[in-house]
Amino acid sequence: MVAAGAALADEVGFTRLTMGLLAERLGVRTPSLYKHVGGQDDLNRRIAALAVSEAADAVGGAVQGYAGRDALGAAARAFRAFVLEHPGRYAATIGVEPTGRDDPMAVAGRRLLAAFKAVLRGYEIAEPDMDHALRMLRSLCHGFATLQAGGGFQWSADIDESFEWLIDFADRGLRAV
Repeated sequence: MVAAGAALADEVGFTRLTMGLLAERLGVRTPSLYKHVGGQDDLNRRIAALAVSEAADAVGGAVQGYAGRDALGAAARAFRAFVLEHPGRYAATIGVEPTGRDDPMAVAGRRLLAAFKAVLRGYEIAEPDMDHALRMLRSLCHGFATLQAGGGFQWSADIDESFEWLIDFADRGLRAV
């Protein structure tokens, strides 16, 4: 049911996802959903955890065997592709705080963070700067992908060329730290 909710969020937009709409999609009555989830908030959290887990799989798989700029490019492209393919479920992840260490959101978040840390191991970043580098990487990937998914690039420059330019820019910056 969570996967169906995530797919529906991708289709209609996360903010338009409701228990009633999901029940209609599944061909059941809304009260039947409460056998599986505790309500809209629970469904949203489960979709968020699923999305972060899927993003972690995509980024983690993409960076294996690569280092430096190649790993950076692979991670950024995988993250961007995930957001563009799954805009609704990715939107579910924004602002969700884990409730504890064993919360599925926390577990998936650690996996995604580990994938981005693997990218940064290819650069000489001092440990005190690692959090800053991770935030920069997340901001670049998140910002570009969500702007693109929302139709935010309306001018004539090729979007893929701009994205590669962004990767090169980040690579130069990470090597300069």
